[in-house]
This record gives sequence, C-alpha cells and structure tokens, in this order.
Amino acid sequence: MPSFSPISSSTSHSILRQLKPDTVYINGHWVASISGCTFTVKNPATHETLLTVPDCEIADAESAIKSAAKALNNWKSRPAKERSQLLRTWFELIMDHQTPLAELLTMEQGKPLSESMGEVAYGASFIEWFGEEAKRVYGDIMPAPKAGQRIFVTKEPVGVCAMVTPWNFPVAMITRKVAPALAAGCTVIIKPSAETPLCALALATLAEQAGIPAGVFNVLTTTKPATVFGHLVESPLVRKISFTGSTTIGKQLMRQSADTVKKISLELGGNAPFMVFPDCDLDAAVEGAIASKFRNSGQTCVCTNRFLIHRDIYQAFSEKLVAAVQQLNIGNGLLPESQQGPLINQAAVTKVRQHIDDALDNGAKILTGGNLAHEHSTFFEPTVLSGVTHEMRINHEETFGPVAALIAFSDEKEAIRLANNTPFGLAAYLYTKDLNRAL
Repeated sequence: MPSFSPISSSTSHSILRQLKPDTVYINGHWVASISGCTFTVKNPATHETLLTVPDCEIADAESAIKSAAKALNNWKSRPAKERSQLLRTWFELIMDHQTPLAELLTMEQGKPLSESMGEVAYGASFIEWFGEEAKRVYGDIMPAPKAGQRIFVTKEPVGVCAMVTPWNFPVAMITRKVAPALAAGCTVIIKPSAETPLCALALATLAEQAGIPAGVFNVLTTTKPATVFGHLVESPLVRKISFTGSTTIGKQLMRQSADTVKKISLELGGNAPFMVFPDCDLDAAVEGAIASKFRNSGQTCVCTNRFLIHRDIYQAFSEKLVAAVQQLNIGNGLLPESQQGPLINQAAVTKVRQHIDDALDNGAKILTGGNLAHEHSTFFEPTVLSGVTHEMRINHEETFGPVAALIAFSDEKEAIRLANNTPFGLAAYLYTKDLNRAL
C-alpha cells in the first residue's frame, strides 16, 4: 500500500502573517464585512485554523461593484504601456514570494509543496504574458463600401468583470482570469472559493504593493456564493462574468446573465478519458496515468476520470499501474516526501467513498486502495478499480478524487464511442505509437 507521512503542525509563514484577519480588499482598502460576520479557513491536512476572513454579503458586493465601476475610467484611460509595467511589477513580486505563496497554497488547499511551487510560477506566467500583450491590443482599418470613406475598428475594455475561481488552483485560476482583464483595461471583482480564500488575499496584497490602483482589483470572501455572486450577475454595472465550476451552476449563471446581456466565459465539468492502445509504450502510459490521475489527489478538472484500456494489454497495464500507485507517498503537503495530500474536505471524501461503493455494488473490484489513509482524516488512499462499466456512477460523474477506473475495450471504434459517451468535454488523453490512429 502507499506510505503515509504523519500529520504535523504547520508553522507560521511570512505571507500568512501579512494578511489582516477579518478583512477583505475593496477599493484599495482592507475592510471588514459590513455585517461583521466572519468564517474560519482551515488547513485540510491538520484541521488547524489558519485565519478568519469576512463572510461578505450583498452590501459588500455592492460596495465592490461601485468601487470597480468608479475606478474603470481612470484605469482604461491609462496608456497600455503603463498597465503593462504595473502587471510586470506584480509578476515580479509574485515570483519574489514564490516559496511563501506556495507554502500558503499548500496549507489552505493541501497539495504537495512541489505542486504548489509549480502553480505559483504557472500562475505568475499569465500576468507576465498578458502584461506584455497589453501593448499589442491593436485595432484595424478596413476598406469601406463607398469611395472616400474608411472604417476604423478600435477595441475597448468590456468594463467591470466579476470572476468566480475554484479551490483546486487558488493562485493560477485567479491570475488566468485577472491578468487579461487588467491588461485590456477592465476592473475586476474576485469571488474565491470559501475553502481557499487566502491565496486571493495574498495576491491582492502583492497587487497593492505593485501599485495597482484602488478599485481595480477587489476580493470578496463569502460562504454565500449564490447570494453574493448572484448580486454581481444581476448588476447592470458588471459587464462580464467568468466562472469555473460545475455545469449545473454554469447553466444557471448563463440564464441569469441574459437579463443584462453580459459577456460570459464558462469552464465547466470534465470527464476525461485516457485511452491506451496495444502499440503504446506501456511504461510511458503508466507514468502519464499517474500524472494525469493523481496530481492534486485527483482534484483537477482535466484529470483522467475513465481509463479505457485495450483488452490485449489490460492485465499488464493494470499490474504496472497498481505497482506505481503503491509507491506514492501520502501526507501533509509541506513534508518534502509527500506526493499526495488530503482531499479538500469531508464532502469530497464522502463523494469518493460513494463512487467506490457504487462501483463495488455493481461488480467492480478494488486492485489497490479504497480506504482512508489515516483514520478521521481527509487523506484518501490512491485507488485503482477494475471491471468498471458504464452503469456505474464513477463512469459518468466527475469523481474529483484519487480513484482510477479501468474499463476494457476491444477496438478503436469502441474506444472512441466510450470516450465520447459523456455530456462533458474539456480534456482527453491517448497513448499509441500510430500517428494515423492518434489523428
């Protein structure tokens, strides 16, 4: 079985010490919620309280909307070069604080520190890229249908943008949304997950230090996302929303956005297939399976949910995968030997348990794992199931946990049919040496 590193208490870190308890960042100021309500943010590995933050409500959302709307004209009127320079400074500050930011990320989200270090660098790269692109938002001069006329096309900022970001990538999913918006001259309101709001506040701290003007970057922390973000969606001052999360909520937001004709960007659920053909490099396929399934304990929207394995290599692949899974180290992400951290909360554990139980009830077998790695914890053993069929929940619902579901197929046509037998898109993986088959 995979080894488990004991839970140890986290220590105080510089970024966490910089955050002001019970405050959010609105209009360039660190303020309490208008109601005074707060909630606690806990480390999923140790269950220790990291910080208390405001539990914002509609009044706080309205304050953020007005601040962002007021700051819009000044921000979009600044030369693109000036916005670019400010974003560059923000990028450099993030990279200067890469290690403490990564430690904070691991403490509130749980992923191993090596993954967090990579996420911070990845997240910062969006700011670097879009900061440079800010200077290249070009228009066009087009031929007109009549002589003596010219048609000029210019690009203008959409306006105030409201953004929902998920807990599984609490740095990169913020910078990925915010950087292009700020580069284009928009102002933003971020609603991070209640599970991981501290990274958002840490990024706001560094944005403030970088000189991003008041009102341009605002953060709302809340345990009432439907109410708070619903108010942002309904506001005529908010012109665009960006949401990463479930398909069900995404559809609801699309409907709500219709009344004010907002622009909308949605990244919704996934159910990625991982297809393995007999002509593949089997060791490379197993290595890819470990990376695509067990990164962040399987809590990734593009991670593999269904392993489609050709019958000729099903047994060999299963044995190699089980052997690799059993070598994974489970434990507190701050420990250097940890390769898999905890699930984000007890609800995540319950969902993983339900998917495994449903699969077993319908004929699947556990090849390894299947239980909590440590009693009374959210650490779950990396698990491999064989004999999975379409009727099982794990085959058509996103598990978001460290469970590899193995499904056998006989030929290429069947593999494609099984891979496409889902209402979700987002990602897919394929192992074969045949380029024609891959295409």
